Amino acid sequence: MDTSSARQAIFNRIRQAQNRPAQQTEAERAAVQDYLRQHSQGPRPDIGQDLLGRFKEQAVRMADTVDEIADLSQVPAAVAHYLDSIGVPKKAIAWKTLSDLPWTEAGLQLEFRPPRNEDLVGITGAFCAVAETGTLMMLSGPDTYASATLLPETHIAIVPASRIVGAMEDAFALARKEKGELPRATNFISGPSRTADIEQTVVLGAHGPYRVHVIIVLGA
Repeated sequence: MDTSSARQAIFNRIRQAQNRPAQQTEAERAAVQDYLRQHSQGPRPDIGQDLLGRFKEQAVRMADTVDEIADLSQVPAAVAHYLDSIGVPKKAIAWKTLSDLPWTEAGLQLEFRPPRNEDLVGITGAFCAVAETGTLMMLSGPDTYASATLLPETHIAIVPASRIVGAMEDAFALARKEKGELPRATNFISGPSRTADIEQTVVLGAHGPYRVHVIIVLGA
C-alpha cells in the first residue's frame, strides 16, 4: 500500500468509527471553513508594510543569499551568474513548472525531473514566501517535487515578489484559498539545512542543502 492509500485508509477508519460517510460532505467542508473564519488569531509582531524588505532581511539572517531581478525572463541569466560565482557547473534539475524559461540561452543544462544522488543543484519555485521569518513555503505535486528542495547541495528558489506574505497565518490562509487543502507534503524552508547536535557547533548541510539562493522576481 502506498503512502496516499494508507493515509486514506486511516481517515476512512476514523470516519467509520464516527458514523460518518466515507467521503467528506459539502456541509462538513463549509463548517470547517466557517470555523477558520471565526477563529480568533493570536497576537503578531509588527513587521511593518515593507514585506519585500523584511523577507530579504530575514532570509539573509537565516544564511540564504538573495538576488533581485525585474522579470521572469531574466531568471536563467541570474541562475547562471550565481552558479559561476560559486564555481559550480551550470547543470541542474528543476521543477517542470519552470520548463518554459530560456535556460539554454543562458548556457544552462537542465533536466525537469526529481533529483538523483549525483545532482548538485536543484531549481524550484515556491508557493509563497513569509516575510516575518524569511521562510519559503513549498507545496508538493507531480511537477513540484519536494525532493528538489532537499537532496541537491545547492537549492535555488524563484520567488515572485507578489507571493510574499506577512506571516505563517497568511501563508496557510493563501493555501486554503487557492488549493482548498494542503498536499501530501508541505515544507517550510528557513535557510540551509543545519544542526548543532555535536558540541553545539552549527554545521550547514546536515540534512539537506547547505546553500539556499533566493531569486526574487519583482515583476511577477
